[in-house]
Amino acid sequence: MPGINPQRRRTRIVCISDTHNQTPQLPKGDVLVHAGDLTNQGSFSELKKTVAWLEKADFEIKIVVGGNHDITLDTEFYGANWTYFHNQRKQDEEDCRALLQDSPSITYLRHEPVHIKLTASTGPQTHFKVFGSPYSPAHGLWAFGYTDAQAAQLWDQVPVDTDVLVTHTPPKGHCDRTVTKSGRAGCEHLLRRLWRVRPPLHVCGHLHEGRGAEIITWNDGSDSPRPESHVLCWKDPGAGEGNKKQSILSLTPRDGRSGSQHGSPLSAVAASTSKWHERPARASTTAGNDVAAPAADDPDPETAEETGPVHGEDSARGRSRTTTCVVNAAIMKNSFGGPKQLNKPIVVDIDFPVLSDG
Repeated sequence: MPGINPQRRRTRIVCISDTHNQTPQLPKGDVLVHAGDLTNQGSFSELKKTVAWLEKADFEIKIVVGGNHDITLDTEFYGANWTYFHNQRKQDEEDCRALLQDSPSITYLRHEPVHIKLTASTGPQTHFKVFGSPYSPAHGLWAFGYTDAQAAQLWDQVPVDTDVLVTHTPPKGHCDRTVTKSGRAGCEHLLRRLWRVRPPLHVCGHLHEGRGAEIITWNDGSDSPRPESHVLCWKDPGAGEGNKKQSILSLTPRDGRSGSQHGSPLSAVAASTSKWHERPARASTTAGNDVAAPAADDPDPETAEETGPVHGEDSARGRSRTTTCVVNAAIMKNSFGGPKQLNKPIVVDIDFPVLSDG
């Protein structure tokens, strides 16, 4: 079994979401992450086409979660609502799910964790822990929806040792812009969980107009009025019509050395400030809806007995991290209307620990 080596090495993650039956050309990388909405309505033919495209993609690991449009992947939802879709021609849910579950090259996550180990001799040979979830706040007649009353219990299941979080929905106030008057539609409870876990990378989608990336520096202590200390917004080097550059986001120090904290992207940002600009942290939440600090009756993660993934030694480790980079990798530019336009995949370079024999 490979052991753990304290050395860290650059790992390239290609991030996409909300392809909605599109099969864009993908840049090279070690890992592919698809954050949901592979299809428009989750029919077998749609999924078969998309899965075939993903299986042909040349990545050592391909991580996929569903989204609210992939309706046949949500057994309970589709069983209750199938007559509203597909011209009342019921799809075989088991066959639809099997396309992903039985794929030899796709890691399909249904609100669950996985420990990724890149063992290929041609790759970085790194490892990291991922949690993937298809859920988003319930809105309209779509799959994998949850109510506000269900949100805290749902997101508390994200382990505190997560390195890469993949969710269909973005968190509240970060990469969650919409075309509606409300402006932002991310999940407040997910933001609260991010504050506790602080994964180095969070990949999401769902809200097409929110495409982009931000680095959140977290406040410490339960008396903080808001989760964020400050926020840096990414300037996409691949933006603009006719621009042939890739949309690359580097969280790895240029000289190859690790940052001072586990998984910190700040050293990379300091070396390349032209690609980032700061915005007020308070702008990350809507008026009157600031995310509450961890409740006073929450056990201190430094001293609490281990009662689950939230508490104990792992929680202390999670709290030692100070930043998270949120990436909304929506491929479709618009939520509805207008000509079909596509965004580029977002390519993230990030350091992870190297595997070694032992």
